[in-house]
Amino acid sequence: MTSPAPTPPTLADVVQARERIRDALTLTPLTFSQTLSEITGARVFLKFENLQFTGSFKGRGARNRLLNVQKGRGVIAMSAGNHAQGVAHHASLLGLSSTIVMPENTPFTKVARTRALGATVELAGRDVMESAVRARELAVERDLEFIHPFDDPAVVAGQGTLGLEMLEQRPSLDMIVASVGGGGMLSGIALAASGHDRPVQLVGVQSERYPFMADHLHGSASSAVAGSTVADGIAVSQPGTIGRTVLAAQHAEVLVVREATIERAIAMLLEIEKTVVEGAGAAPLAACLEHPEFFAGREVGLVLSGGNIDPRTLAVVTLRGLANQGRLNRVRVELDDLPGRLALVSKVIAEAAANVVQVDHDGLGSTGARSTVLDLRIDTLDAAHAAEVIDRLHAAGVRAELMPW
Repeated sequence: MTSPAPTPPTLADVVQARERIRDALTLTPLTFSQTLSEITGARVFLKFENLQFTGSFKGRGARNRLLNVQKGRGVIAMSAGNHAQGVAHHASLLGLSSTIVMPENTPFTKVARTRALGATVELAGRDVMESAVRARELAVERDLEFIHPFDDPAVVAGQGTLGLEMLEQRPSLDMIVASVGGGGMLSGIALAASGHDRPVQLVGVQSERYPFMADHLHGSASSAVAGSTVADGIAVSQPGTIGRTVLAAQHAEVLVVREATIERAIAMLLEIEKTVVEGAGAAPLAACLEHPEFFAGREVGLVLSGGNIDPRTLAVVTLRGLANQGRLNRVRVELDDLPGRLALVSKVIAEAAANVVQVDHDGLGSTGARSTVLDLRIDTLDAAHAAEVIDRLHAAGVRAELMPW
């Protein structure tokens, strides 16, 4: 038997949710970014939801929904990480036991953190929709109350409190931009914005690998093949009924961005704003970078929805960003196998104000028996500086070339 479609909440529900959860959530800052404004051509304001205790906005909806659960009853949810932590944390605060079903490829840090917050974790399925099947089975078997991450009126109302805050902090915003997976956050924000005294355009952002809400709103069939994405928090193949309904009614726009642009946005937020943001949280900035004409000259609020990124993923993204900017380079050098030749290479690079961070020596990969090959990793200011280093090595009689990564 198919469950009835959930009824979307109202603006009044969002306002009520704020009073219900006010004392349990952080009022996060909304801050103007001069540098990102100069880069994008928009007036950029950042909403730092990655500063919530569980590292994302998801605690808002989880708290509001859990307040409706009967004392002593257990709850269960499916999640790729952020909803899991929100449910686990607030269930523990409210004296409720929680079980979370997470996709099998969930980063270890999110699994460990969810367990640390008091939940029992089971891994099942390739994505959250497959995890949901197992979660609903367990809900019936163990008589647990199912807490949906985005297609639940109380959850959406809780997420909407984010929009109320942003418009109180900056009433003049022209746009609010947020990542979209199931659509719970943006639909809640849309409801909050519907009561504002001036029009606010709602803009969602999706990865090119999970463009399913954009496809729905644009009335097109998707050609995307869902798979791994750096924005795992919005890797949802079936958007929620509430999200589809509210976003269509509020005439929201949903933009699609490339994976590489999301990676670039993560690295920029780390370097420029000194804040750690996961892929889903960086997607709004990625939209401004990839679609600058859409935002040019507008006052834009970007929701940094979470900061729960796997440290290894963050390291890879950071290094790839440096490589793409020409600041981390792979240089191959072939030297005559004579004393002092390596010292010469080091001297030339140092005089060019570059820095060697790694050296790999290959005595068998050279073009002759009396020569040797070095693969160097070199830090430079930019691509032009890297080219200058190569020119200086050539001038010193050293065979050298920049190699692709």
